[in-house]
Amino acid sequence: MRLTVYLAGEIHSAWREEVKVKATALNLPIDFVGPMEDHDRSDNIGEEILGEQPNAIYKDATASNFNNLRTEILMKKADLVIALFGEKYKQWNTAMDASAAVAYGKPLLLIRQEAHHHALKELSRKAHATVETVDQAIKALHYIFE
Repeated sequence: MRLTVYLAGEIHSAWREEVKVKATALNLPIDFVGPMEDHDRSDNIGEEILGEQPNAIYKDATASNFNNLRTEILMKKADLVIALFGEKYKQWNTAMDASAAVAYGKPLLLIRQEAHHHALKELSRKAHATVETVDQAIKALHYIFE
């Protein structure tokens, strides 16, 4: 059995690569998908497809349409969503993706530091499991295949 796992969360650190490397080291049969990690491409995709927009609001709106399309398709095809709430960056997209996973009925594994316990308590209760580290998330993935 292979699983497809959607990795939701900030795109500025290498946490996704860490998950992929550790899952590969354990020979876990997982295909990983996630948001567009090229920030400039994500911001400009609306204009790449539809052409130059009249202002920044329209540019953001058109990019959001295509990013939401991509995210919804990939997330709905996923067997599991892992959402990482990091410490450094604002986490709006992570919260949106984690909430979408809940709405789509997708199993959700949250990674969040203990310091974020209070801020994310309601979302943690909607998730199937909440862990504090990538290593704990890898252990949870490994457990699925035991």
